[in-house]
Amino acid sequence: MARVTVEDCVDKVDNRFELVLLASHRARQISQGNPITIDRDNDKNPVVALREIADETLSPEDLKEDLIHTLQKHVEVDEPEEARAPERAAASGTQPALQDKSDEPAQFDRMSEEELLSGIEGLVAPEKTEDF
Repeated sequence: MARVTVEDCVDKVDNRFELVLLASHRARQISQGNPITIDRDNDKNPVVALREIADETLSPEDLKEDLIHTLQKHVEVDEPEEARAPERAAASGTQPALQDKSDEPAQFDRMSEEELLSGIEGLVAPEKTEDF
């Protein structure tokens, strides 16, 4: 690579390693058919990418965001405020809190032993069939 081009780019991107990442990403974009923003002058794609960064025809921040986007496998989508869970909304005070019924004792159906036995006697036993 042209040393002059790298030294011109260091003014735009402080970290040389980040510069290599951005220039290689841009060189891949050019090889995939993205249009270049400067004259090629018979240069290869990495040199064209460095010259674009040096001439500030591309923003290093935009290249960095695009690089991060291409490396992401799962992109989080911010959901609107209404889609929050009711517990969060109640905690933040946007909706009235649900009544907590844990203070009240649980209600069970009470049945005497005689009622239970008469209920069991009323059940019909399943028919016995002979299986192989």
